[in-house]
Amino acid sequence: MHTLDRDRFPVDPWRLVEKRFSLDDVGVTETLFALGNGYLGLRGNQPEGRYAHEHGTFINGFHEIFPIRHAEQAYGFAEVGQTIINAPDAKVMRVYVDDEPLSFDVSDIREYERALDMRQGVMTRHVRWMTPSGKDVVVDFERMVSFEERHLAIMRVTVTVLNSDAPVTVTCHLINRQDGEDVYGGAAPGNGRAKGFDPRKAEKIEDRVLQPEEYWQSGDRAALAYRVTASGMTIAVVADHLIETDNEYSSRTLVEPDIAKNVYRVQAKAGVPVTVTKLVSYHTSRGVPARELVDRGRRALDRVGAEGVERQFERQREWMSAFWDRSDVVIGGRDDLQQATRWCLFQLAQAAARADGQGVPAKGVSGSGYSGHYFWDTEIYVLPFLMYTTPLWARNALRMRYLMLPAARRRAAQLNEAGALFPWRTISGEEASAYYAAGTAQYHINADVSFALAKYVRATGDDEFLYREGVDIAVETARLWATLGFWRYTEDGQPEVFHIHGVTGPDEYTTVVNDNLFTNVMARFNLRFAARVVREIAERAPEEYAQMVQRLSFDPAEADAWDAAAEAMHIPYSEGLGIHPQDEVFLEREVWDLENTPPEQRPLLLHFHPLVIYRYQVLKQADVVLALYLQGNHFTDDEKLADFEYYDPLTTGDSTLSAVVQAILAAEVGYQDLALEYFSQSIFVDLGDLHHNAADGVHVASAGGVWTALVAGFGGMRDHYGELSFDPRLPKDWPSLSFRLQWQGTPLTVEVTADRMRVEAGQGQPVSFSVRGEPLVIEPGASLTVPLRGQGPMLSGRPTISDIGDALREDGTLLSASVPTMTTSIPVITGNVPVVSGLLGDDANLGIDS
Repeated sequence: MHTLDRDRFPVDPWRLVEKRFSLDDVGVTETLFALGNGYLGLRGNQPEGRYAHEHGTFINGFHEIFPIRHAEQAYGFAEVGQTIINAPDAKVMRVYVDDEPLSFDVSDIREYERALDMRQGVMTRHVRWMTPSGKDVVVDFERMVSFEERHLAIMRVTVTVLNSDAPVTVTCHLINRQDGEDVYGGAAPGNGRAKGFDPRKAEKIEDRVLQPEEYWQSGDRAALAYRVTASGMTIAVVADHLIETDNEYSSRTLVEPDIAKNVYRVQAKAGVPVTVTKLVSYHTSRGVPARELVDRGRRALDRVGAEGVERQFERQREWMSAFWDRSDVVIGGRDDLQQATRWCLFQLAQAAARADGQGVPAKGVSGSGYSGHYFWDTEIYVLPFLMYTTPLWARNALRMRYLMLPAARRRAAQLNEAGALFPWRTISGEEASAYYAAGTAQYHINADVSFALAKYVRATGDDEFLYREGVDIAVETARLWATLGFWRYTEDGQPEVFHIHGVTGPDEYTTVVNDNLFTNVMARFNLRFAARVVREIAERAPEEYAQMVQRLSFDPAEADAWDAAAEAMHIPYSEGLGIHPQDEVFLEREVWDLENTPPEQRPLLLHFHPLVIYRYQVLKQADVVLALYLQGNHFTDDEKLADFEYYDPLTTGDSTLSAVVQAILAAEVGYQDLALEYFSQSIFVDLGDLHHNAADGVHVASAGGVWTALVAGFGGMRDHYGELSFDPRLPKDWPSLSFRLQWQGTPLTVEVTADRMRVEAGQGQPVSFSVRGEPLVIEPGASLTVPLRGQGPMLSGRPTISDIGDALREDGTLLSASVPTMTTSIPVITGNVPVVSGLLGDDANLGIDS
């Protein structure tokens, strides 16, 4: 079982608690204890501001641009890179007693506990410190990023000298860390930034990024404002400082373009606490002058000041309570898994709740990994949780894609296609992927976006969004497939099969191929969905239809063409192996023997040139298997089992997106123990730092996949054709599993045990659903109990490479597995030279001398 050091991180179903501080993994714990709300994110840096992996303060969409320098340029390559940048850091609140600083590398720490409270939405830290002069000091700290007040963060430190009078100083900073660390910064000993190439890390900009626009202090209020050099974005941070104590104190201030200090000097009496609270407001814009943002910050802090600090903490608790009421997943009798599950769900709230029309970055606002970009992760892994628990957040994320359509249309035209092509990775809407083979070639992102749109509309009934804006996404993405693909004709000139060539599927270890199965299956869905939507609007909303026709220059004949292409879509299938090839030539490659690949050569992308990887049957992440889940209604049970057994041993899991999908399909086809193993990998991917890059930020998509693995994998929920159904697969060691979701406005609570499934409905409309094929209807306020006979098929063990060993390709050749090694000698064929069947005369010697 992948888990945590339970002496250091004890089990607590509602809190992540750290009992012992360590400098060895500060990057990981900065991520684990990060706070955010989807707009503003603060890494879990210690308030002393020393020895950090990354002094991170991130704002969703706040970025700089730079020219992408290709060694060899070609038409259509992405030209402008985008990377998230550090907002001014307000987290620093340093404590001095007798002018001795609290510093974890040298201080005598007698008690330590840091906790991320997922019910309160607050991070707390308790420290008891013995100074060199014998002062017994308690330092309690709180930090909160507000969900209610999108731009607000609150930090509070309370210092109490227990056994003596002593001078206490609390110094609070605002620091521009993007353009240089302050003199107390720097990396933890032995924990500097990893050296060497890693495509998952953010770009580093050497030139100055934040140009000072305004900086001032007025009493206990400080402000810094900047303009970003190349992107032109603006930012302002305004901070209020409040001190509460019965001790005598004085204050002093300092402000410069890149730092503002508010310092409080206290003559502390024994046992008399000193509390300093910092209220910080962040505002950013792509076009508003920095001065106006400063004014917004002032108004926000005036409003918060009038309401009071305690009211902000109360509002946070109320918000969190409502969140858990509609989102919680409960695993009976497993507090360890419960803790990890809630941590993952909390991360989804922190990444998406107040994104408010921005995308959901791959790392949320918890770190700079993947440069703060938006990927397909949002639509396939994060939106299911959002749409079934808090539909408004899903709508906001989809509107981000709608707003990107102008840039997506330009990109499609640049690639000689009609319609729109969404960028593989972006912040601004422009393509930022410098490596087209694993970037732009992943055209499937168009289908991913439309798929998420369709799921959202079916789950919520939000036709208003579909008819007004969503239809534009459906139409423009379908148009691209209609021109990207092509027809093969019969001898008499009739269109027969529709193909899509030169694409990359989700598996980035196999690129630029013909008829990638995932792409074709999802494109088929996209085409059918678009055709159905435009006809539906024409029938149900003639006015909106007329507007759409004019807006998009839509021809009704397009819908017929989309249906025809979808119906004729080529879906690769191998009769000999009884499986769906990942692409047209996937089975012609040699098999990579993962079982005998040394651990030190993983992940493959950091140890092998892409061309080496591309020659093999080896997967970075689930590809066909993901199609089996998303479009499971188009595959038989036998096909799913055969495909899973073939691809599972070939899947490295080098992507954190893989294990959740493998868990879902393993549960469905009957590998119940294996499903639980994959689920364990998913749920602890960050908590256990299983991919050794949790320091770069939370794997938000994996966290979203945890919810899907629980609800769709073990809860067995599906909604194919817009029909809600359940076929549970409860792990044998779990007494129960319960989860909550909304279906077209009606909240449902589902509980699964070994022998029954119980559904309770809140207020709303009657909900139709089925359990293992039995149709049911539940009325608002009612409950239903359905007996269960077992938990589906049960298969032992796991598929292995050896299971493939005796298999033959379509051409009769034997599949064999190997690991790439350094070639030290020229291979020689001994014995009879094989003659290619069908060649006659001189042609039979081709390949020998020619």
